[in-house]
Amino acid sequence: MPEKKTASSTGSDQLPSYALWSERLRYFETRQEKMVKTIREFVAIESPSDNKLAADRMGALLAARFETLGGRAHVHRAEDYADSVQIDFPGREKIKPVLLLGHFDTVYPLGTLATMPSRLADGRLYGPGVLDMKSGIALMFYAIEALQAWHVGLPRPVTVFLVSDEEVGSHSSRNITEALANESGGVLVLEPAGPRGAVKTARKGVGEYVLKVNGVAAHAGLDPGRGHSAIVELARQITLIAKMNDLRRGLSVNPGVIRGGTRTNVVAAEATVEIDARIKNAKQAATVDRKFRSLKPFDRHCKLSVEGGINRMPMERNAGVVALYRKAQAIAKHIDWKLEEAAVGGGSDGNFTAGMGIPTLDGMGGVGAGAHAVHEHIVISELPRRALLLAGMIESA
Repeated sequence: MPEKKTASSTGSDQLPSYALWSERLRYFETRQEKMVKTIREFVAIESPSDNKLAADRMGALLAARFETLGGRAHVHRAEDYADSVQIDFPGREKIKPVLLLGHFDTVYPLGTLATMPSRLADGRLYGPGVLDMKSGIALMFYAIEALQAWHVGLPRPVTVFLVSDEEVGSHSSRNITEALANESGGVLVLEPAGPRGAVKTARKGVGEYVLKVNGVAAHAGLDPGRGHSAIVELARQITLIAKMNDLRRGLSVNPGVIRGGTRTNVVAAEATVEIDARIKNAKQAATVDRKFRSLKPFDRHCKLSVEGGINRMPMERNAGVVALYRKAQAIAKHIDWKLEEAAVGGGSDGNFTAGMGIPTLDGMGGVGAGAHAVHEHIVISELPRRALLLAGMIESA
């Protein structure tokens, strides 16, 4: 399409006219079927976080696909997880790049497609990872492609970083994410949109603790009095831990996985619980950690050990986040779209970048429901305006 007056690549609030935004929206509407096809291709390559070989196939495909747009791919090697992929695009303006951040690993085990195939139904596209977040990666691709067509090259540099282990804590990729964010003028996270298509301006911090109890084994029939059950001690500790919940203040703990004992006729010598912790603000991190570290055994013959901590600090709604949200609102307004914002309980790699003070806007990806569930899907008709929003934000962020 012919390019008209556009937003300044230096971040000016001056935006293209209503007519141009409508024309741009039509551009993406004519490419909706291509976007769906691309997303289905991505979904067809299973990429579980815990299967390096499978996930590396996905990373290699994405590197090659973005290179067709003229990007320069760099693979960040990892041993325990798949390799993460960085693609750099030059821009006309010599300013800091916009970082487009996302992940290609999914929570589903290899073979899920056999029972949960990609399918189209009632204007929705279903499949494992389609919402979280392979549709978001496709939106990156088509937004960059559009900007290159409209401007004959990108108006500013863009860095795409696709993480391989976000669903399991981003242990191999976090340092790279933070280094790239530190070199960027802003970060746009292509995680799924919030309710009613809202972008995400706040996320809870996320952590995991592991509490292990060592007790004293004994025969449950012959010498029950000589034993000191790790399971009984753990049960009492879990009851105490549950009292840490303060939902009104946005603090929650969830003992989610329990292991312990060997046989029913043995007083258990060991028991363990894995606990998910969520916090609303940074100050709560120290409070939660102190409470876990100060746990004492009820049975003096049992010993406790605590590992873990808060992995992702909260993404708080600060001035940098709000500034990006206001720009997104202004873009949406040009097509009569009242773009909402949301605060959510889940964490993402946007927590890392926002915590560094880098302006970050999350939830820029697909609209749908059922992330990590059998009914995971996106709403196909939302794809054009999500792509338009991303393209506009790359111009103005």
